[in-house]
Amino acid sequence: MTLPATDLATEPAAGLHTPGAFRPDPRPASPARMILAQARLETRLLLRNAEQVLLAIVIPAMMLIAFSGEPIETITGSSRIDYFAPGIIGAAVLSTAFTSQAIATGFERRYGVLKRLGASPLPRWGLMAGKTLSILAVEVVQLVLLTGIALAMGWSPHGSPLAVLILLALGTAAFSGLALLLAGSLRAEATLAVANFVFLVFLGIGGVVVPLDKFGHGAQSALQFLPIGALTNGLRDVLQHGSAMPWGPVGILAAWTAIAVASAAKAFKWE
Repeated sequence: MTLPATDLATEPAAGLHTPGAFRPDPRPASPARMILAQARLETRLLLRNAEQVLLAIVIPAMMLIAFSGEPIETITGSSRIDYFAPGIIGAAVLSTAFTSQAIATGFERRYGVLKRLGASPLPRWGLMAGKTLSILAVEVVQLVLLTGIALAMGWSPHGSPLAVLILLALGTAAFSGLALLLAGSLRAEATLAVANFVFLVFLGIGGVVVPLDKFGHGAQSALQFLPIGALTNGLRDVLQHGSAMPWGPVGILAAWTAIAVASAAKAFKWE
């Protein structure tokens, strides 16, 4: 038995305009929901990757223990742990937000993962926001672990917690933008080599291990404008010297964030 032509014409048309008529809803989710879903996925993938966990969590913890093994000896008027703890926290941000993310994103681009994401409603800025939120989640784990180790070794942090959070957020955004700019412009193999090279160079000249005042005056003036130099200097100003808000490093990191994120959003290639 068939329905009259009028019924066939009117019933589906009426259903199309009924909210919730289709399950699942074919309309794209809101930008906030898409970004949060992407951030959750990125976090799970990162924590499942043993190499990424080694780079993001294990190596910074080992560096903190190795370089701060003599807490009585002094370097800059305070104990070794008071000097090295802020620098290693900065190195942890660098390893996660820049090196780890650049390598992971580079190979996602090579294997076609980003190409498929490019066909979804998720915009470029949404992908960058989701990856940055994922990095922040991992950094919470890093911060808790490194803080616990440092406190157990006699660390006595000072200063404003708000200033520390602002520095870490700006440092994460700046390094994340640089990572996506690198991964979205170069081949995966080149990204792997450049990201690791930059990581090692920044450890040497960014004030993580060697104080910037050990370099010449001209070099010191230039190195403090690097994102890693600004981050480590700012963290030491707060945590070691009790500064309320180190506006110089904050301004430098804010500038790097604006330039890196804008450049990545413009130059990032999905494939």
